[in-house]
Amino acid sequence: MNRRLLSVVSLVMVMAGLLLVYGYSGKQKPAVPIGVPVALRAPLGLPAIPIPNDNPPTVETIALGRKLYYDPILSVDSSVSCATCHNPDTGFGDPKPVSIGVGHKFGVRNSPTVLNSAYYTLQFWDGRATSLEKQAEGPVANPVEMAHSLRGVEARLNASAEYRERFEGAFGPGPITFQEAEKAIASFERTLVSGNSAFDRWYYGHDEKAVNNAAKRGFEVFRDTKKGNCAVCHTVGEREALFTDNKFHNIGVGVVDEKLNDAGRFKETGRAVDMGAFKTPSLRNVAITAPYFHDGSRKTLKEALDYYIGGGNSNPNLDREMHSLNFLTAQERADLMAFLESLTGDVPANSGPPEK
Repeated sequence: MNRRLLSVVSLVMVMAGLLLVYGYSGKQKPAVPIGVPVALRAPLGLPAIPIPNDNPPTVETIALGRKLYYDPILSVDSSVSCATCHNPDTGFGDPKPVSIGVGHKFGVRNSPTVLNSAYYTLQFWDGRATSLEKQAEGPVANPVEMAHSLRGVEARLNASAEYRERFEGAFGPGPITFQEAEKAIASFERTLVSGNSAFDRWYYGHDEKAVNNAAKRGFEVFRDTKKGNCAVCHTVGEREALFTDNKFHNIGVGVVDEKLNDAGRFKETGRAVDMGAFKTPSLRNVAITAPYFHDGSRKTLKEALDYYIGGGNSNPNLDREMHSLNFLTAQERADLMAFLESLTGDVPANSGPPEK
């Protein structure tokens, strides 16, 4: 047997040994959370947190997801974590117009806040992920974000004694799979719900002193169909408010000479009606999650509000609810700002890096 063939045989034997040690087989084990169940409770102003049947939260999966969220191990060169673009210090969003990934590559869309993302029926600006679990796959495999692969992440996690122990406690014995990792991250993200804002304490808690008169007047402008009519997309219910209709709208952002520079939802559906449409973001915590819109093109909340007052940019698919609000008085515009600022809620405990 020549030396080259001997090296190949040795490598195969080493890999076979690893497979035996870590229990790899052709069939992937089911990612079923185990451990201590956790009942996630929504704060004032928000409905019950949607929980998928196949990923009930546990103490162990939430703690594991929190560790993974802040660990750059998910990126190919260990330089970027989830928190890099969804930073707790900036409302779990990114203060830059577009995020910077591995190798200082620039993305094409703004990274929105993760707060209250548990309530979105579809994830990403264009709705291409059907769940928080599936959303976790996107950045990992994106060449301008984490630039890794799901299999590559699995191999790296399986090589860590600490992670093998943590995953076994969260999902049982066997090799670590990315399905387990994404379930853990999603379980942690479902704890990032933010309510009990000044608005909630006033409108749902009936504390008249929770907000000032300007915010109260601003709320009336916000929901008046003959004035702001903002609630047509940023919905408000009798018992809770998501401030999003979970739908997609073309509001004219990114239009140059009536031509769109990003097709948005159209890329996923192929439907002409979705050309240039993007998900309605929740307005909760809007005052602390600048910049605004899918391209991060408006630096301040006032600039974003002024854009709506101007009626957006004309294009063939502009949403029919978009129209000029120039008739609003200076007082009404100031009141709208006061209302939007009242939507800043509590940041959940135990949501920062695990070591803090």
